[in-house]
Amino acid sequence: MDRFLQDVLTGLGSEFKTLPSKYFYDEKGSKIFQRIMALDEYYLPGCEVEILNESSDLILAEIPFDTIDIVELGSGDGSKTMIFLKQAIRKFNSLTYIPMDISPGILEVNKDLIHSQVPKLEIIPIAGDYLLTSSQLEKRDKPRLLLFMGSNIGNFPGDKAKGFMGFVNGMMKRGDYFMMGVDLRKNPHVIRAAYNDKDGVTRLFNLNLLERINRELGGDFDLSEFEHFGTYNPVTGEAMSYLVSQKKQIVQIAGRLFQFDRYEAILTEVSRKFSIKELNSIGKETGFATVRHFLDSKGYFSLSLFRKQD
Repeated sequence: MDRFLQDVLTGLGSEFKTLPSKYFYDEKGSKIFQRIMALDEYYLPGCEVEILNESSDLILAEIPFDTIDIVELGSGDGSKTMIFLKQAIRKFNSLTYIPMDISPGILEVNKDLIHSQVPKLEIIPIAGDYLLTSSQLEKRDKPRLLLFMGSNIGNFPGDKAKGFMGFVNGMMKRGDYFMMGVDLRKNPHVIRAAYNDKDGVTRLFNLNLLERINRELGGDFDLSEFEHFGTYNPVTGEAMSYLVSQKKQIVQIAGRLFQFDRYEAILTEVSRKFSIKELNSIGKETGFATVRHFLDSKGYFSLSLFRKQD
């Protein structure tokens, strides 16, 4: 069975309905997300770019190698990473950039974009789910800096963030470095607004997931009967996005029928925010020493640098 279909049937068949957020990013969803990143309320990209512009040299000064592989998990188009790579190529005698992404198309965009600004950089794209393709790195013996940008660590619910950092640790040799983008805890109103923009772009992004199910899996969701709802819990640090059924209804997908009660919700995304204390603790528990947290001027976001210990 197709993995997308399997995940949808499993999620909607559970007691509390869910859909995996990784399926947001079809071609249309990716274009809508580009609009989200330009929104005034969505502070994350601007904060991360500010850190890269202001602190790349400071980050690189913490890394003692002369030769290095910079491996980026879930690289996307590389537009933000390019800022860092333009500085990195000046520091290292030998540098290879290895972007890893599930989309071969976006890796072609990545390679062309970065070569336009850093033409002498060696780039080795690896397409596929990086949880499965990471074994392709084993034959390379250079020291590594792994990148996981854009606050994607927040999409792992509960202890799965620790599990992911443990997986990353397993990709590294002793003394290698890991830099992770992290959305920090802040005024709850700022966070909630980021997931409930006044123009309704986030609503379109969330509903596109149902449209994709209709298009690719033969579903019959009536998009007009579902509404986006975003919330934030300042105790757990979790921002959560839901699609809420506006009436009692039955939806068909691949011959399976799913009953929805009026106002029943589908959880589509969890985006956890962290404190610096939490980051230090998770790093220690997963075999990392914290090197330094690099913050934007508002203290909204961190590029957190860790070193593998074990």
